[in-house]
Amino acid sequence: MLTEAIVANKAWIGAIVFAGLFGAERAFSSAPSIRDPSRLLRNGVLWVLLLALSPAIVLPLTAIATDHPLWSRPSAWPPAATLVADIVLLDFWTYWLHRAYHEVPILRRFHRVHHLDEHLDTTSAVRFHPGEVAISALLRVAPITLLAVPFDHVVIFETLLLAESLFHHSNVKLPAAVERALSRVIVTPSIHWVHHHAVAADTNSNYAAIISLWDPLFRTRSRTIRTPAMKIGLEGVEDKSVIGLLLAPFQPAEKK
Repeated sequence: MLTEAIVANKAWIGAIVFAGLFGAERAFSSAPSIRDPSRLLRNGVLWVLLLALSPAIVLPLTAIATDHPLWSRPSAWPPAATLVADIVLLDFWTYWLHRAYHEVPILRRFHRVHHLDEHLDTTSAVRFHPGEVAISALLRVAPITLLAVPFDHVVIFETLLLAESLFHHSNVKLPAAVERALSRVIVTPSIHWVHHHAVAADTNSNYAAIISLWDPLFRTRSRTIRTPAMKIGLEGVEDKSVIGLLLAPFQPAEKK
């Protein structure tokens, strides 16, 4: 079954999507690429840490949550429709969690590490502080147990979320008509790059992860139009070394 294939090959699917977009954004870039090996090294080190965290924290917490639902789903529920509903509901949760990472001070300290990147490409999609990944996995226990989401549905959602995150962080230049059509349904680079614009009003907008509907629905969609020269990062703050990024949540915050 397709579901079983996705669950069994999540890592390979992510690697293939990453490799394809990594090559495509260098051949067909939308914004000028930054030739900075140290930036790729920073993002790569954080990615390795996240890969180590997945089997140590994320997967065990997910397994515990899916093994202890608060109720049992009727076996008569149609599998395909249930899977789609779970993806939509988990994406809805992800929208609000992302919004919380911008609005709750303690969460914002960890999420700033992602936003300190001064350029966007596929490596930005896997640049997160390990603390944020652990907190997110812990907080996601609640919707999984409340909704009785099966383990395979969570893994499929995570696979889609990773692929979509790689896509909307990427620097791939898409035909305007294609991006316009896609943006009505899913988050595209033109939407998410604005979220990384080094202007606070834009940084605190465009929170959707997969489905682009959530921001217009909850009035958090920015009116700013992405441009190739758009400054990426946090307003008035420079990127840090790997050690600086790991310590950043525990130090006094600079200008928001």
